[in-house]
Amino acid sequence: MAETVTPPTTAPTTLAPPRGARRVLLETAYGLSAIVLGIVALVLVLSLTALGLALIVVVGGVLVLALAAIVARGFAAAERQRLRSMLGREAPTPRYLRSRPDDGLWRRCLTPLRDPQTWLDIVWGVIGWITGTFAFALTVVWWVGALGGLTYWFWQRWIPVDDEGTGLAELLGLGEGRAAESWLNLVLGVLFLVTLPLAVRAGALLHASLAAVLLCSRAELQGEVARAEDGRAAARDAEAESLRRLERDIHDGPQQRLVRLTMDLGRAKRQVSEDPELAAQRIDDALMQARETVAELRSLSRGIAPPLLVDRGLSAAVRELAVQSIVPVTVTTRAVDGLAPHVETAAYFVVAEALANVGKHSGASSASVTVAADGDDLLVRVEDDGIGGAHPAKGLGLAGLRQRLAAVDGALEVSSPEGGPTAVVARIPVDRR
Repeated sequence: MAETVTPPTTAPTTLAPPRGARRVLLETAYGLSAIVLGIVALVLVLSLTALGLALIVVVGGVLVLALAAIVARGFAAAERQRLRSMLGREAPTPRYLRSRPDDGLWRRCLTPLRDPQTWLDIVWGVIGWITGTFAFALTVVWWVGALGGLTYWFWQRWIPVDDEGTGLAELLGLGEGRAAESWLNLVLGVLFLVTLPLAVRAGALLHASLAAVLLCSRAELQGEVARAEDGRAAARDAEAESLRRLERDIHDGPQQRLVRLTMDLGRAKRQVSEDPELAAQRIDDALMQARETVAELRSLSRGIAPPLLVDRGLSAAVRELAVQSIVPVTVTTRAVDGLAPHVETAAYFVVAEALANVGKHSGASSASVTVAADGDDLLVRVEDDGIGGAHPAKGLGLAGLRQRLAAVDGALEVSSPEGGPTAVVARIPVDRR
């Protein structure tokens, strides 16, 4: 390939959306500066693009277009930074095509021109001044109206008096003279001042919305694709880890028991005629081994496809886990019917792993499980009153849970200070059937 794609870029940490007077001032600065950057971008980008297209039939045309792309990309980066710093908005940077180090001059020039985002940047450079002009005009009109109206009583003394002229107050039937004009302008100034935040915000919002569509929407799409790819990778890793653990558990558990069962039955067969009592004892031991093997296989089967979950649903399966727990567990379930199978399975394994950790490591005397719909998510919360200290980095199955949840676009949070209590909270996007 002639180019590579840059790694996913993470947008710089955005400021919290400004509030109050600070927000009005920042949106004012955004609107006033929009026309300046818009006109400069229009002149440079449009001139270079037009010149490059005119010279496209000759060698220099490609070089000029490449320069136009670089200039447009610079203005696009500046606008994204303005969105983050002045409006506190998310403004992710798209991944641009980059030439490889060993590419020649012409490939380096053609690479940005083959990137769709480059042409979106050029479009922004050409049309950004339109919404920038609107934002500038709206901002200037409202600030002038507010400041002019509120201070008219002071500076009207320097306005020449025209005895034959008719003022706005007189036209509206509000009276004649400077006093009437002063009161009218004061009222208008107050109205402009009260509506100033809305007007300034409207202009900034229009300009920022166009910028977000042209400069950031492709980055958001790339982010969705990257998350989907990460989810698939996490699903593959989780499945591979589950298979390895199942193979290890079978080898260390049921397989060893079956080997011992075979040996016990072989000894009992040889001892039936020589020592019937010892043979009977061997057979009793073999029966015990068989029961334990069946119980262990049932336990392992829950990690593959819990029959109760498939047959009776998530609520019944979670309550069965609570019954099997060695720590007393209180279960609360709400609105968990009609969930997609992958959501139910993920929620089940969160509860199963969390309760297993409670029994093995927490030293808790009680625990609670809550599985409930929470907006567009399924909330799974497992709490205990144990000693705390749990963390995904320590293993305990929590790292595997986080990986499993990533495969279904879910998230895991663990709160477990030393001394307790511990809360394991999972959020899984709901996909109802």
